[in-house]
Amino acid sequence: MLGEAARAAGYRLIIRDEVGSTMEEARRALHQGDPGLLWIVARSQNAGRGRHGRHWTSPPGNLYASLLLVNPCEPALAPQLGFVAGLALHDAAARVTGLVAPRLALKWPNDLLIDGAKCSGLLLEGESGAGRFAVIAGLGINIASCAQGTPYPASFLRAHAPDVTIEAVLEALAEAWAQRFAIWCRPGGFGPIREAWLERAAFLGETITIRPPSGAVTGVFVGLDPGGRLLLETSTGTQTFDAGDLFFGAAVVEDAPR
Repeated sequence: MLGEAARAAGYRLIIRDEVGSTMEEARRALHQGDPGLLWIVARSQNAGRGRHGRHWTSPPGNLYASLLLVNPCEPALAPQLGFVAGLALHDAAARVTGLVAPRLALKWPNDLLIDGAKCSGLLLEGESGAGRFAVIAGLGINIASCAQGTPYPASFLRAHAPDVTIEAVLEALAEAWAQRFAIWCRPGGFGPIREAWLERAAFLGETITIRPPSGAVTGVFVGLDPGGRLLLETSTGTQTFDAGDLFFGAAVVEDAPR
């Protein structure tokens, strides 16, 4: 289920029927000395998680994948890989559904939206040890179903393209990642990644609320700085954020899962 270009670039694939978490499987492979460029995919998870340790519902029919990268960059640059992964998600969804921006959009820092409803998310974690720095990118894509009763809109790919399969999405995702990552690895490669991400950004130029640990801040989303931090124009000037939950408008939903 990896395309020819991904295989030629050295990527490998392990498929499991059920795991606790594909990210934990990737971490286990790292500790066993795996060299990286490894996709781990599960048909279901029983201990999936999202950002801030939130539980991630993982029923069969959707795609649950983690990508292990070993020594991909200096640790300080690792957050940029979230934008690479976001673009890969967008590329893959566009390929299998035929949808394009603005219906298909990227919500900072880690969600893919269709018509404003979340259909995918990603989680990036880094780990150092034994002279190696690894990044694990966990990606979940709603293909056959989505969570119900959530405080935010959710959707799934088959609602827009009924014939989409897990195999097609995985192949598209792995191909898109290989292409975007190769661009990012070039000198100055984050520049075109940043530009492409902004072309697909949800809520750009609109009022949003960011909720970092220090408290909610409302302003107009005006872009990303050269390092990828979100730029928010507020009544007291431009503020930058490298983490936090984003909400459309000025209202903040307390403890909304992502």
